Amino acid sequence: MSHPATHRAEPALLDRALAEADRALRTLFARPQATRPNPAGELPVAQLDESQRRHVAGLMRINHVGEICAQALYSGQAVTARDPAVRRHLLAAAVEETDHLAWCADRLEELGDRPSLLNPLWYSGAFTIGAVAGLLGDPLSLGFVVETERQVEAHLAEHLTQLPEHDERSQRILAQMQADEIRHADDAQAAGGMPLPRPLPDLMTLASKVMKTVAYRI
Repeated sequence: MSHPATHRAEPALLDRALAEADRALRTLFARPQATRPNPAGELPVAQLDESQRRHVAGLMRINHVGEICAQALYSGQAVTARDPAVRRHLLAAAVEETDHLAWCADRLEELGDRPSLLNPLWYSGAFTIGAVAGLLGDPLSLGFVVETERQVEAHLAEHLTQLPEHDERSQRILAQMQADEIRHADDAQAAGGMPLPRPLPDLMTLASKVMKTVAYRI
């Protein structure tokens, strides 16, 4: 005896899986397409000595990895979100994170450097974390967004203090990213995000430190 509901569900699940695979491949291997102009605009490219260039490139590589992880987190959370409105919220935020990804990629190219070689690993790990967060329920998943964005906001503030004073292009990009992350956190909180129980925020901070240490060089 056939089960029409099951037959309808299977193609929907397959379509979503294919869409997520396509999203992952585009994030990892295609050149990201921003929906907004690069905030660095026509600012001049700063003249950096080799030590400064390597340091700025390391910082931008960390931020590029952060945006790879943001894409994966939001995608994982959207897949397991229960409320369609929450899913739409997550995917809309991911669009702005794509802008950040494109801007970081542009700056790395200007610096004559490359993204992290471990991006597929970062993506798969972040997607898994996002999917698990979504399974824990929409309020906790949105709370995860709030905590993630607050931590990203803090490390962007730290990076802004480490950039050479005359590197205005990097400063402008990170400042716009920081403003967007603050807004994403506020939006997720307003949408019903609940505070994460301990020790989750501490574990997220520890994982972030590991990522930043490795991504700075690799």
